Amino acid sequence: MKLSRGMSVFLLAFGVWSWVIWPTFLRNIWKDPRSWDGGPTAFFTVHLLLVVASLTFGTVIGVLGVRGLRAARSGKTD
Repeated sequence: MKLSRGMSVFLLAFGVWSWVIWPTFLRNIWKDPRSWDGGPTAFFTVHLLLVVASLTFGTVIGVLGVRGLRAARSGKTD
């Protein structure tokens, strides 16, 4: 499958956006009093898993965007 240049840029932007938004979200959750009660609470654990999953998906999607841009530049098709 060949991605268009525009779609590749969109995927890359999504990956970057994920790495801008989710660490900030985690810092805010970390500071929230509901996150700690002698240790991490369920509130914190659920949000931590959400952040980890989102960063993983954002990374994979961003890598697909980079690969699409490289393929478009070199004229390769898979």
